[in-house]
Amino acid sequence: MKKKKVVLAFSGGLDTSFCVKYLAEDQGYEVHTITVNTGGFDAAEVEAIAAHARNLGVASHQTVDETRNYYDKVIRYLIYGNVLKNSTYPLSVSAERMSQALAVANYAKALEADAVAHGSTGAGNDQVRFDLIFHVLVPGMEIITPIRDLKLSREAEIAYLRSKGVELNFEKAQYSINKGIWGTSVGGKETLHSMGMLPESAWPTPVTQSGSETVTLRFEQGELRAINDRAFAHPVEAIQFLQSIAGPYGVGRDVHVGDTIIGIKGRVGFEAAAPILILKAHHALEKHVLTKWQLSWKDQLAQFYGNWLHEGQYLDPVMRDIEAYLTSAQQNVTGEVAIELFPYRFQVLGIESPFDLMSSKFGQYGEMNLGWTGDDVRGFSKIFGNQTAIYHQVNLKI
Repeated sequence: MKKKKVVLAFSGGLDTSFCVKYLAEDQGYEVHTITVNTGGFDAAEVEAIAAHARNLGVASHQTVDETRNYYDKVIRYLIYGNVLKNSTYPLSVSAERMSQALAVANYAKALEADAVAHGSTGAGNDQVRFDLIFHVLVPGMEIITPIRDLKLSREAEIAYLRSKGVELNFEKAQYSINKGIWGTSVGGKETLHSMGMLPESAWPTPVTQSGSETVTLRFEQGELRAINDRAFAHPVEAIQFLQSIAGPYGVGRDVHVGDTIIGIKGRVGFEAAAPILILKAHHALEKHVLTKWQLSWKDQLAQFYGNWLHEGQYLDPVMRDIEAYLTSAQQNVTGEVAIELFPYRFQVLGIESPFDLMSSKFGQYGEMNLGWTGDDVRGFSKIFGNQTAIYHQVNLKI
């Protein structure tokens, strides 16, 4: 009898290692693993994960580098929208999971699999994100989630793997770290409670820089294309280069408190030097080159976009509509932004752009008006407040 094929999203950790053995040996599936790299693995790590999958006995293993596609389809719009969830978090993990789920679903479809599987537990957001994407892209395909369904403890998973002859170092790290091009999340004992900050030793990137340094970011129609006069063929390369400069200063560290999809609140630490600097620089440039109503509508749409993406709803067609607006608003978002870096902090020094609306040709705020007269303002002020004046006079409140 021909075995059913299952495609498993595989990270190489304890949960997905358990899934391989359980699906293959206990459930009788032909297991095909896929690792989706969104900028968090280097070549050596990718090969180590592939070797581990083969050692576990998978039928096949595939590695897909989605880093550029992740930028083109997701990160680009997070930058256009200056998206920081709860004004803090650059959606490092939640955005990444969308890109990974899409790649896994497409691979399962191409392989004509009977089922698709992931190693999410029943306690977090990822289970919803993966399930939702699979329901949309591979409708009717069985979704298998052994860790969630069996309600397994870490100790039970380790004991099971040892019973199958798998002897690996699955010692639980003190901190859970998830790295991608758009930031690294850090979870540990301090983030399980409402009080407490991660210690210096918990952050993956140590602070090795002292003093200060100025970096200049050049944007072209909203996309980061150059840093300190060094041009890049693709924004992904610019992000990686900026991270190498700013990460050792310890900027972009924080703890995010958010509402999960399943209704509970949670805390997670993150370090995202490049994402935070890019978002703040991009926002500073936009404040100079966009009108107030462009900025106002962008803020509202971008907040919804970020929240809906966080909750796994990337495939909702309204997201493409919002992306179209965000893209349109970037036509004049071109120029340079100077940022000074210090250990643990930074400051935006200013911008230069041919589209800067803060042009002295039209006046200088608080100093000199060149485009109007005092009489113009008198008339404007009277008309601008006319309806409010009428309301108060009719209601005898003035």
